[in-house]
Amino acid sequence: MSWPFLAVFFSGWLYIDAAYRGTQWQQWVFRPVTMLLLLLWACQAPNLEVSGYLIIAGLVTALLSDAIRMLPGKYLLFSFIALFLSYLLYTISFAWHMSFSLFFPLPLILLAVGIVVMVVIWTRLDNMRWRVVDSFVMALLMVWIAGEQYFSLSNESRFSVMVGAILLLLAYIINLVDRYRFSFKLSKAIIAACGFIGHFLIIRSLFL
Repeated sequence: MSWPFLAVFFSGWLYIDAAYRGTQWQQWVFRPVTMLLLLLWACQAPNLEVSGYLIIAGLVTALLSDAIRMLPGKYLLFSFIALFLSYLLYTISFAWHMSFSLFFPLPLILLAVGIVVMVVIWTRLDNMRWRVVDSFVMALLMVWIAGEQYFSLSNESRFSVMVGAILLLLAYIINLVDRYRFSFKLSKAIIAACGFIGHFLIIRSLFL
């Protein structure tokens, strides 16, 4: 096993354990540490091109979004903005060298997922409604582009990107459902696991 995997695994596990047990100081420490380890690993990728730098920028804005979310609720708007930018930068990176070919079932599946999630949470959304919606739409677009790339090229790098993007979308959906509809104890741990693994797989594509 490579050191980046081990470092991210143990740091991420310490955060997930803290999220489950409710240990606040451990969450404050190991969430940013895990993201910083991912960032350090991404910066070591060989032969970085524009698409690679966009992935690094997307990871930086995701780290910023996480950091702002730890602040009082009045700063939540800025967290949504940073998260939107993270998904946007990832999406641009995935599309950078893309020769577009439409795998028709994929946008239909994502549209269905988007409608179901919005039906579940729409009536519970607060004054952040449109920030939630635009970040969610961008996450769906990110998965669509990542999926189209994989179905077009069918290589290991694109598969890693697609699975990573799907996990980031899943983390965001669980976060929305937990925040606005059905709160449950394991939510923070599951969201963190999906998020860390999702970022890890996207960065992994830089080394393939």
